[in-house]
Formats: sequence, structure tokens, C-alpha cells
Amino acid sequence: MTEAQQGQSEPDVEARIAQVAFTAEGLAPAIVQQWDTREVLMLAWVDAEALRRTLTSGRATYWSRSRQEYWRKGDTSGNIQVVREARLDCDGDAILLLVDQTGPACHTGTRTCFDTTDLGAVDGSATS
Repeated sequence: MTEAQQGQSEPDVEARIAQVAFTAEGLAPAIVQQWDTREVLMLAWVDAEALRRTLTSGRATYWSRSRQEYWRKGDTSGNIQVVREARLDCDGDAILLLVDQTGPACHTGTRTCFDTTDLGAVDGSATS
């Protein structure tokens, strides 16, 4: 991208970020899905800067609430997330990132963070 193209796109990125209804702590949840299979991989948090980095770099960047720092997925593990699409929900308070995940998404080494405890919900389709 040329410098002129970057200058033209910055206000557009800022306008898109301004649409997000961040919490009082300045965060919004980002639900992360594999772009082609729609498999839910993880949930993470972003602030305006993490979202800006994600939208402008093509790599998923998050805010670590425990470490109080930014982390770009895969920089230490090699399990990168290349962003294919980013969407805002109807209320503007949650972000959906569709990514191409390399390796496991979960810090435990599993493909998804949602493959552990089954909470045993009743199958609603069986009760009419």
C-alpha cells in the first residue's frame, strides 16, 4: 500500500472503529471463527488499538487482560491467525473475526478453546 493509499484509508478505519460500543474498560469481545468451516476457535478481547492493528495488518491482535499488553496471535507460538473478514454485530458491541488459523488456536494446544467441558444443556429441538 502506498503512503497516499494509507492516508486515504486511515479515516475510514477510524470511522469503522468508532462504530464499536466498547465497554467502560475500553474493550470489546472478539469471537474468532475459522473462515471456511465457521468452526468457533476462541474468544479474545480487543480495544481500539488492537482492532486498528488487526484491521490494518491482516493479522489478529488482541489485548491481554491478564498481562495488560497487546499480543498478536502466533508471534511466539507460530499459530498465526490471518484475518479474512471482520464484522460487527447488530448492537455494535461484539466483533466476529473470520480467520485462517495455522495450528491450534487455544493456548492449551487444542484446535479450539471450546472443546473441553460440556455443560450438559438440554437439546431444545427435542422439547417442543
